[in-house]
Amino acid sequence: MTMNKIGIFCSASDLIAPIYKEKAEELGAWLGRHHKWLVYGGSDTGLMDAVARAAKQNGSMLMGVVPTRLEESGRVSDLLDVNFHAVNLSDRKDLMLQEADVMVALPGGIGTLDEIFHVAASASIGYHDKKVILYNVDGFWNEIICFFDKLEERHFAHRPIRNYILVADTFEELTGMLDE
Repeated sequence: MTMNKIGIFCSASDLIAPIYKEKAEELGAWLGRHHKWLVYGGSDTGLMDAVARAAKQNGSMLMGVVPTRLEESGRVSDLLDVNFHAVNLSDRKDLMLQEADVMVALPGGIGTLDEIFHVAASASIGYHDKKVILYNVDGFWNEIICFFDKLEERHFAHRPIRNYILVADTFEELTGMLDE
């Protein structure tokens, strides 16, 4: 399957370590150079803004899926080529999943976790066959990955979690997965 629309889940925080922003910008630049669409939350803050600016500067088209609350707070990116209006976060997740070929989770907080689990849970019961790739920048996702192993060991997962959630520890691993 060709992956031309890459969904990105990530932090909207501007208060995180610089390494995360650097890696988001590196990914955004790669998306642009490889003529990929960026499908993301449409915010002008944090890693969302970093990946979007780099992608746009390098030629990507940007599709923002923007919930009403984000619009009301005036935090919508001015870079968007397509702006999908989402009623709430559930609507946003469904629209992003509908539009993207694959999802990549950069470091993020509770919202990013919600997005990861939404995609994986719906894949696990057959609603789609799309994957989430955890971009494990600086070991950010290590504890979650260990937890996934525990779920499998204790038989709380009916199928291997890696059927739905993949891990890329390096930029090269990530881009290799996106180029398949």
